[in-house]
Amino acid sequence: MAPIQSRPTIHWISPLPPAETDIAHYTARILPALSSHAEVILWTDADTWDLELERYCTVKSFNPDTVLPRDFTAARRGDGLEVLFLNVGNSWVFHAGILRMAQRIPSIVVLHDLAIQELMIEAVKGGEWRSSAYLTGMEKWYGPAGIDAGRSCINRSEQGSVISEKMPGFELVLEKAFGVVTHTKVAQEAVHHRLPYLPCKMLPLPFEVGPKPSEMRTSTGPLRLLQFGWIGPNRRLEQVLDALAEMPTGFDYRFDVMGKLWNPDLIYNKIDQLNLSDRVHLHGFVPEPVLEDTLRQAHLVLNLRHPSMGEASGSQLRIWNAGTPAAVTREGWYAELPEDTVYFIDQESEIGQLQSLLHKIDEDRKAGCKVGAAGRAYFETHHAPEAYAQTIIQFCEEVTEDANRDLAMRLRVDQLHSAQMHPSLEQRLQKFYAAPKA
Repeated sequence: MAPIQSRPTIHWISPLPPAETDIAHYTARILPALSSHAEVILWTDADTWDLELERYCTVKSFNPDTVLPRDFTAARRGDGLEVLFLNVGNSWVFHAGILRMAQRIPSIVVLHDLAIQELMIEAVKGGEWRSSAYLTGMEKWYGPAGIDAGRSCINRSEQGSVISEKMPGFELVLEKAFGVVTHTKVAQEAVHHRLPYLPCKMLPLPFEVGPKPSEMRTSTGPLRLLQFGWIGPNRRLEQVLDALAEMPTGFDYRFDVMGKLWNPDLIYNKIDQLNLSDRVHLHGFVPEPVLEDTLRQAHLVLNLRHPSMGEASGSQLRIWNAGTPAAVTREGWYAELPEDTVYFIDQESEIGQLQSLLHKIDEDRKAGCKVGAAGRAYFETHHAPEAYAQTIIQFCEEVTEDANRDLAMRLRVDQLHSAQMHPSLEQRLQKFYAAPKA
């Protein structure tokens, strides 16, 4: 009789639906597959969550500032190894508590964003993190220039998105980590370079593969354009509006923007100034069925990013799932994508290339459908949640065996170097954020 395999317990700390962040949806997407291999306990500091999650696991509330490792152990369900995962993204609204936990409790960190300066700076400004902890970490990892840049951001004389190119900040959330999961090669290489003793696994960002999309795109009528998600200044919405404003008078289109804007007043004013109010429609966040229907009707999704620091795009997976073509900036993770699965835009000639692309798709809408179909095929092969969940379990087994020893060794090494100025990352990280040549 074959021995019964023990099941690990995975404590998973992450934003949960209905939180308006794709990391919450990511957790929901992998949960069915992950719970088939492990006893999963979701932990949240939010007041509410989608009860559908409890079909697959237990959901527990916790205080990120008072919870202790023994509290997780007391809740464990499996009889195998026990591992804590902290999901870290760049939004302080959803990750400030997780940031504070990462500073004091050993874990495996799922690093969704390589550049996390906005998370740290806004957490300090909002009273969610001590400025001394932030500035000490900036000085440790980036020398005197780091502490100067950190102070400038806190004082609002500089923006986190600007200093992120040279000082992404991910090192500060990994000091107590005994393993890291990234979703891009760019991020994995950066972690290996800065923390060479830290085990780091790169996994393609998972997304549940849905049914083959039905064809809902019209061959005539207005060109349907879409942008969606959490839309910050790096999503290039202002530049898209500029490109649209310069299109010929007779160019017929409808542009739907579905998501949360970083500065709604700025965008509303720009739309008015460019006389685009009859063509551009701002919806805010919409129900999932509405977004899915709009995706399937769209002739092109604008999914541009600059600057990009290597983060994978959950929105791009959603676009591929719908079989819709997308325009992306040839930068970071996007630059790694096969040429036939997206339309690449080079940031240095962004406006002109966007306008040329709009003309191209409008004249030959079947060509856009071919790109969408190629993206869907690539997505089906590389991003299934089941393979992701299996590799997560394997990684747990690999890193936990000697985790305590390795963590102690790394902390000793960090102490030896804590007083030294770290060289600038401007050249070392250039390849991670500069757009490669076509």
